[in-house]
Amino acid sequence: MPCPPPFIPIAPPGLHTLQLDDGRTLALLRPDWPAPPWVRALFTTRQGGCSPAPWDGWNLGDHVGDAPARVAANRALLQRAMTALDARAPQPVFVQQVHGCDVLPLDALLRDGLPPAGAGCNGPDCDAAVGQRPAPLVADAALTSQPGLACTMLVADCLPVLLAHRQARVVAAIHAGWRGLAGQNGQGVLEHSLARFVQAVQRRCGLPAAQAARDTLAWLGPCIGPAAFEVGAEVRQAFLAGLPTSAQAAVVRCFAAPSPALPPAPSAVQASPAPGTADQMRWHANLPALARLRLQALGVEAIYGNDGSAPWCTLGNAQWFFSHRRDARRLGSSGRMAACIWIDEAQAPLPQ
Repeated sequence: MPCPPPFIPIAPPGLHTLQLDDGRTLALLRPDWPAPPWVRALFTTRQGGCSPAPWDGWNLGDHVGDAPARVAANRALLQRAMTALDARAPQPVFVQQVHGCDVLPLDALLRDGLPPAGAGCNGPDCDAAVGQRPAPLVADAALTSQPGLACTMLVADCLPVLLAHRQARVVAAIHAGWRGLAGQNGQGVLEHSLARFVQAVQRRCGLPAAQAARDTLAWLGPCIGPAAFEVGAEVRQAFLAGLPTSAQAAVVRCFAAPSPALPPAPSAVQASPAPGTADQMRWHANLPALARLRLQALGVEAIYGNDGSAPWCTLGNAQWFFSHRRDARRLGSSGRMAACIWIDEAQAPLPQ
């Protein structure tokens, strides 16, 4: 399907433009972190794809109402962007994300010989050639220690988290919305993912668990920012549940009461009610800060990327980012961006 190359203005800080051989320009984010040379990672923006409004233009979600042919064309552009960074870039594996804590080990797909072309395909026209729709892979994190498949998570306000290791050839991608991040009694998607990640590192390097965590690198991608993410008291309570008193103060600081002097955040769930009981309060939640607290508690010290400032906010930067909260009510839907991480086979050390 022909898609005219879009005009790309000067990229804001942290964004890079990629010129393809057909003249098309893609805008994407490349993590600024000291990852080993065998780690390749990127985060897409909305600039450079084929989709019309409300998914304009580089929509990678096949579950948001966009035409399957256009999503396929946009995913082909993602593959081309990956290949520009790594000539032997693997195929991204898309999964059905459910705001849970399940971690998908991509090594099993390689080992068991499952067809990557069907992996994670959950759109209505998936596998139309044979008239069947394969069962989707359901997970909110993916992990691999082998070249061959790319860990991929789709987001449009939720927080993407990428993990790499200084010594071991292990990478992971995580989808952390507030439900998955909070989890149950302090055990959410980051806790589940890091446990699997550390186990994979230990199998390769034999490091003690604490050292394996200390040598882990985390990158936080764009998400809805604290000035825009208005939530109810139940969200705040979900992050406080199960915490000892000594740990609650840091979490409380990640929730700010909306100022009456400021207008409500665009497309907020609802306006703040009149002052009343605690369970009626509205709060502005800082997802990146909450993720940093969780990672630090798990022993991860090297955390890069999203610091909660305005340039990282998906809702506030419509030129570059899709936002479900901003667009769904106003336009009826929104596109999805992808966070991808994989192992560069040419740069990877011999298996440990």
